[in-house]
Amino acid sequence: MKFSILPNLTKEDALSITLEVCRRLDQLKCIYFISNAYKSNFVSTKAVFVNENELLNACDAVITVGGDGTILRAAKSAAKLGKAVLGINAGRLAFMAGMEKHELSMLNRLIDKSFTIDKRTMLNVRVELDNKILFEDNCINDVVFSRLGAMRIIDILVKCDFKPINIFRGDGIIVSTPTGSTAYSLSAGGPVVDPEINCMILTPICTHSLFSRSLIFKEDKKLTVTAENDSELALSCDGGALIIIPEGASAQICTSKLTADFIRIKSDSFIDVLNSKLTQRRV
Repeated sequence: MKFSILPNLTKEDALSITLEVCRRLDQLKCIYFISNAYKSNFVSTKAVFVNENELLNACDAVITVGGDGTILRAAKSAAKLGKAVLGINAGRLAFMAGMEKHELSMLNRLIDKSFTIDKRTMLNVRVELDNKILFEDNCINDVVFSRLGAMRIIDILVKCDFKPINIFRGDGIIVSTPTGSTAYSLSAGGPVVDPEINCMILTPICTHSLFSRSLIFKEDKKLTVTAENDSELALSCDGGALIIIPEGASAQICTSKLTADFIRIKSDSFIDVLNSKLTQRRV
């Protein structure tokens, strides 16, 4: 297999971890690619240096070194090419990481093909106005609808298969995948959902209502989100830049045709990972 390594060198331990990854891949006689931008950091390795836009095309699989944000960005890009990602944690919790820095001896399992691929549901979101697509993206974690500008309560109408569900009054709503159920949705009081379940989770954010529970929808449903009562609405995909939803436009959310493919080397179950990561947050 040929690998592309995408490190986030802003993380404190990322450089040393990535150098160790390279050393072990050298021992395994693997071909691996690193961006030209990092050439000075890895001159001591046997890396093949390529332009940033060639990294994903050159490889069979991607290895990232960083936190959840690093893994998320790599996985979104890799999903478009059908490439799998192994995340190595150089951050804090890193729910998406398949390996910790003290487990690098397991890299030989990539060569032995002693691993499985976890296919994670993604969301497709479109902003439409007068049958024209103004914006489209695919999300691994979530799409967040929030107020724009003034700090005031907003009204968001949500429909499922074009049938009204509710008008949510508050700070906004989160539509997440099961993978994203341990991210912002969890902080907003949403449920933790096993990523093997294909579904969408809708979680209100600070609703001004007695009804503030999350709703879970089958993977074949389509949600429509619009602003009500002159509310100014914006969306963000996987924590990206805010996209303004113009007056009269709506956002359509459904399960994407793409999947995010993660390499799983260890035998830990989802519950094992959940307990391990959340234990680190306990005071």
